[in-house]
Amino acid sequence: MSDERGHSTGTLLLAFAVGALAGAVVAALTSPKSGPEMRESLKGLSKDGRARRAIDRVAQAARGAFDEVAGGGA
Repeated sequence: MSDERGHSTGTLLLAFAVGALAGAVVAALTSPKSGPEMRESLKGLSKDGRARRAIDRVAQAARGAFDEVAGGGA
């Protein structure tokens, strides 16, 4: 499915996922926390698996979008 500009749904979802991930990185890097506080916060994310699950969701969405685009071009 494409819109009037030729962008497929998968491409739009991929752009959204990449933008969301970039926004999360910017928010984490610009938050008003000291270095030790930020490290503890990141450790907490990695220990309970939230960051890993978020990365897995984005990767899965990217794979799906790629497969849709690659399959649609054939």
